Amino acid sequence: MALARARRGDSGMNYWPGFVDALSTLILGIIFLLTVFVVVQFYLQQEVAGKDTALSRLNAQIAQLTELLGLEKSGKANLEDQLSQLRATLATAENERDRLKGAAENAGAGAAAAQGKVSELTGQLEGEKKLSARALAQVEVLNQQIAALRRQLAALEQTLDASEKKDKESQSRITELGQRLNLALAERVNELKRYRSDFFGKLREILGNRTDVRVVGDRFVLESEVFFDTGKADLKPEGRAELDKVAGALLELEKQIPTDLAWVLRVDGHTDIRPIGAGGVFKSNWDLSAARAIAVVQYLIGKGVSPQRLVAAGFGEFQPIDLGKTEDAYKRNRRIEFKLTER
Repeated sequence: MALARARRGDSGMNYWPGFVDALSTLILGIIFLLTVFVVVQFYLQQEVAGKDTALSRLNAQIAQLTELLGLEKSGKANLEDQLSQLRATLATAENERDRLKGAAENAGAGAAAAQGKVSELTGQLEGEKKLSARALAQVEVLNQQIAALRRQLAALEQTLDASEKKDKESQSRITELGQRLNLALAERVNELKRYRSDFFGKLREILGNRTDVRVVGDRFVLESEVFFDTGKADLKPEGRAELDKVAGALLELEKQIPTDLAWVLRVDGHTDIRPIGAGGVFKSNWDLSAARAIAVVQYLIGKGVSPQRLVAAGFGEFQPIDLGKTEDAYKRNRRIEFKLTER
């Protein structure tokens, strides 16, 4: 049978060596991969371990910083408590030392032991004194800081008090000046009222008891027909004659009123509510009323009245003194007003 197998082997192809080579190569490759994996795993473990170590150190530092921060916050309170304890311990030690010294003097046999105890207590006492001195120094620094803050607070309070006092004085001064100014203004107003009353009385006297001239409040009112034709702003001859009288009264008034009293004669033009017809010179009642007031002012200036004492204003139909819809109401609303007032 062996011979037969040998014969079959001789006659056929032998695959076994190639299979062994392939299997060996596969095993070597697997071993190589496992080796690489193990090496990589080792380095990864080292890296992770290093990071864990660094993290632990950071956590330890954070804990230490947190502890230091807590200690810093409670520093003053702890120092004061420690100082109190040290003072109590110091007093106890001193009492114990005195007691032992007395016992050493009275007991000859125990003198050496008592002396040793005294030396030990003295050393403890000196150490506690040094610690107490450091604590006292820290407390002294804190006391100095507190004293400095109190001085700053006192300075600020003094500054604030001075500022409040100055403010009260200023307010009092302002109130006093305001009262004086009000009195002066009231005197000026009363003085102007007196001159206005005299001026209106003079106008009433020189214009006579005309029905188209009247005093309404603080205004001297003349109907427009005295000076102008309907829809026009040209002064009529009889209107100029009346304005000559007004100019004479104004020139006399300028001589009487003190130069430091700011006053003006305001000339106001008014119309009735009926609109101006198309094709006229003026586009609106406002234009007509302003033109009439300007015409009166210009005439008074021509008669020598100072321009600084005159003001022209047009109100159109918007300030009626009679709300009626009759011809008489329209006539009363068409007017020229003189008002002596402050500038």
